[in-house]
Amino acid sequence: MTISSALSAGVAGLNANATRLATISDNIANSGTYGYKRSSAEFDSMVITNARGAGVYSAGGVRASTLRLIEERGALVGTSNALDLAVAGRGMLPVIPEVSLGNITGDTPLLMTRTGAFRTDADGILKTESGMVLLGWPANPDGTIPVMPRDTITGLEPVVINSNQTAGDPTTTMTLGVNLPATGTEAGAAGTSLPLSVEYFGNLGTSETLDITFTPTVPATGTSNTWTMVITDSASGGAEIGRYTLTFDDSRSSGGTLENVSQTAGWPGGTYNAATGRIDLTVAGGPISVAIGRLGDPNGLTQLSDKFAPVRITKDGSPVGNLTTVEVDENGYITATYDTGFTRRLYQIPLVDVPNPNGLLSLNNQTYQVSPKSGSFFLWDAGDGPTGSVEGYAREGSTTDVAAELTSLIQTQRAYSSNAKVIQTVDEMLQETTNIKR
Repeated sequence: MTISSALSAGVAGLNANATRLATISDNIANSGTYGYKRSSAEFDSMVITNARGAGVYSAGGVRASTLRLIEERGALVGTSNALDLAVAGRGMLPVIPEVSLGNITGDTPLLMTRTGAFRTDADGILKTESGMVLLGWPANPDGTIPVMPRDTITGLEPVVINSNQTAGDPTTTMTLGVNLPATGTEAGAAGTSLPLSVEYFGNLGTSETLDITFTPTVPATGTSNTWTMVITDSASGGAEIGRYTLTFDDSRSSGGTLENVSQTAGWPGGTYNAATGRIDLTVAGGPISVAIGRLGDPNGLTQLSDKFAPVRITKDGSPVGNLTTVEVDENGYITATYDTGFTRRLYQIPLVDVPNPNGLLSLNNQTYQVSPKSGSFFLWDAGDGPTGSVEGYAREGSTTDVAAELTSLIQTQRAYSSNAKVIQTVDEMLQETTNIKR
């Protein structure tokens, strides 16, 4: 009966507009919620009579469906906390609920979020106030990230940063820029050895020294331009770790630069590499590469004038330092800085992407989970593939446009009232039908 179908259509209209009103109220309520993605209610008509020329029409009404527009991106809002994170572009941060700690490789599903204000708890675990724990790939001791699977959470770990942790950086390379006096190898010179002590840092952050002596070869006549370089290591109890014969050029074009370096037979120490100008030494804690300069290079060891002068000595490494700051760069690398100036890469935060972000299952606290509609996730390095960058000192704002929502609210109110009027009119028509029978 067409009057009954009109009544049903009116009721369907009330339900549909009530659904739209619910999405509008949710959007407005979360207009200040970081990372919130607005919901949209879409109406679809329902057709019962579809035959052309039918003399009777039955109203099918309307059906409402809701969609959370996860693919929309909010504006980035700057903050003063380095661990306030947001994603500029496509992709999401991997997280898990705090209650799932300890079961990350079990049945715990991966959750995703676009932004979060992460802080360390009593155990140093980075998480939000709502209990979302940030996940990342831990770096190797040398700062490199191992190869990890990209289609599973295996390898991801909760990011842990202890504010009271200390770290040292052992010395692995050293450069010696030293000038030896040319007069020291002339006939009649005293032949006095010239000492040089260079500090380096051991594997445990201890301060050690390489003690180097340069002893000239004094000829009976003329000038030898030759020195013997002996290197000892304090960490090895003063043991000799290298002995070399240095010969310097006295030509007009390359005067004062190294002409030849030879390892003294029967003594320890690595062979001089003429291509790199380096000698590989082995101290108590491991190898150290010492650069003394290539042949003919004025930036290494030289023999000029009558002065002994260490003109340029550089090395890497640092003593044990205390953690001062932790920051996240655009590639998702979490880097710790210590008060000695030493920096260490701790983790890499990958970005999660799915083929259909709008198909993700929406959960509490602006988190999302993979569903059959979204497709399988993949872990990207930030900036690779379709993904954007990770931004520290930033949060992503809500995608709610309050002015647009208020306009939709007025339209929904009018539509709801109109559907209520339809029901009222049908009721009056049915009452007239009843009165006719009487």
